[in-house]
Amino acid sequence: MNKIRIPTITVLVSSLLFSLISINFSFDFSLLAFPVSAAGSLFLCYYLFFKLYKKNDYKALKISIKLLQYIPFVLLASFILRRAGKNGTYYWYDFISVLLWCSVFISSLVLLYLFDEKRIELVNPEWKNILSKSKKSLIKSFDFSAKKLFFEVLDWVDALLQAVFMVLLIQIFILQLYVIPSESMVPSFLIGDRVVVTKTASGPKFPLSQVGFPCLKTYKRGDVIVFRNPHYSLDRKSEVRTVISQIVYMLTFTKVNLNVDEMGEPKADPLVKRICGEPGEQLLMQDGVLYSRIESDNEFRPVLSDSVFATWNLNEVGSNVKSGIKTFPLNQDEYDLMLFLEKKRREYNIFESYAECQNLYLKMKNLNRNNKKSHEQDIDLSLADDFIFRNYIPYSQYILSSEKGLDWYKSFMLSWAEKGRFGYVYNPSSVDKATFTSLQKENRTIGDFNGDLYAEANYKLNMMIKVCLGKLYLRTAELISNGVVDSNVIIEDSNIQALRSEAYSLKFYLSILDQRNMPVFPESKNGKPDYIPEGSYFMMGDNRFNSLDMRHSYKYSLVPLTDKDPYSVQYHSNMAPQYVDKKYILGSAKFRFLPLNRVGSVKTR
Repeated sequence: MNKIRIPTITVLVSSLLFSLISINFSFDFSLLAFPVSAAGSLFLCYYLFFKLYKKNDYKALKISIKLLQYIPFVLLASFILRRAGKNGTYYWYDFISVLLWCSVFISSLVLLYLFDEKRIELVNPEWKNILSKSKKSLIKSFDFSAKKLFFEVLDWVDALLQAVFMVLLIQIFILQLYVIPSESMVPSFLIGDRVVVTKTASGPKFPLSQVGFPCLKTYKRGDVIVFRNPHYSLDRKSEVRTVISQIVYMLTFTKVNLNVDEMGEPKADPLVKRICGEPGEQLLMQDGVLYSRIESDNEFRPVLSDSVFATWNLNEVGSNVKSGIKTFPLNQDEYDLMLFLEKKRREYNIFESYAECQNLYLKMKNLNRNNKKSHEQDIDLSLADDFIFRNYIPYSQYILSSEKGLDWYKSFMLSWAEKGRFGYVYNPSSVDKATFTSLQKENRTIGDFNGDLYAEANYKLNMMIKVCLGKLYLRTAELISNGVVDSNVIIEDSNIQALRSEAYSLKFYLSILDQRNMPVFPESKNGKPDYIPEGSYFMMGDNRFNSLDMRHSYKYSLVPLTDKDPYSVQYHSNMAPQYVDKKYILGSAKFRFLPLNRVGSVKTR
């Protein structure tokens, strides 16, 4: 009996103290914490201490064993309930609660170890007989009475609940089996792949608290991690809902998921992505190439290791992976068109386009002068891509037949080249001839982009679109000026068809712009680079065309291609890069165990 004295006192005192500090007077869920923990503690105290230990009532042995198996889970439920109310709890308060829970958990395991049938005779020989008789009574007959059936079912439910609770503890603190829900990590993972995620080194915490293991892992670029989705609110209310949904999800064998958004759809939380940016880096991505610069080197340099994992053309992946892919964002023709447009943009000559824009405006001006001004009411000439591409006929009619329309066309075509605007001067008359000749020869933009390839590329893309649309509007105006009023006749014009084809190729590229590229991040402040702070990381999916990751938000807004042009083309963008604090990292994906034909470790280097 002396062998169990210390663990018995420890488990009882710790559980009672845990119950006392669970007392709460808020009229919400947290009010249940005390009665739940107190009930479990008092039952344990009554059977283990008074009935078994003090009165030697050996019949209480089985009940005591069952209570010892459940008391850690009862107190954990109380811990969650205490923190599920409107008011939070202090860190020191949570810390004491966790210490008491650990004391209960460890001492109950010690007692259960000593109460095992193989060792219990060392504590008390008579107790072994009780356990042996109890075991024989379960198998001595095949009487299928209602009472027998009831206890059989009760045993199955008991085993199931204990398994669920133990799995819950393992998933919180040790490892978790994660099912890949989307194709954002193709070809590394396909939908339905099962991966093992280790959690202990990532510093797991007790539910709804900041108390737990310290983070021992140093994350590197290339690591595949599972982390909380920062696009969703991570306040107390949402955290409570997430914890409760995880428990319900397990108890219902993954049939009920309460962790849904306002539309009733399951939340994409947590996420599995790859670390692409580390502390102390400033990033940008252009034409599918990730660039990085650090404080000691002001120049952006390609991140070669990122190209090992970044996948842009799913049409080229291996047949064993390709057969399992459900969505191909681009077919091969679209991918080739994208590469063609990017090459054309890189070689685009700004200086030649300036003369072309002037020429287009002068031609449109002559047409306007020779046409009757028929528009008395203004129309909204939006700069949004949906309008400037689709509404070229009404735009051209208004430009042709009104002064305000012609003024808009002039601003649209030439505002980017106005002298002194935004510090960018493309007008040859505003710089000396030698400077202009040198820049023109090198096909360099005038103005300092400070190595910002993204801003410069978007500036050129804006010009490509403007020149194309300028030609489209002019040709349409010419046809209208010549008496063509049937829109079908305009559309069938060979020049219009060629310009429409070019225009919609550019619109196609706008539609994938945010998947293919990323602006400087973190954004420079007052002309000085900013960097990812210590303890934070930037993540992207491997399947860059089919990944809503830390480059993007879940909302779209109309934004200009460049802030250097007041009449810039506007497109719908969800670009909103953000880094993630390591406290939201839940673990590291280490091993894919299903399907069997793709079993293997997760590649990180």
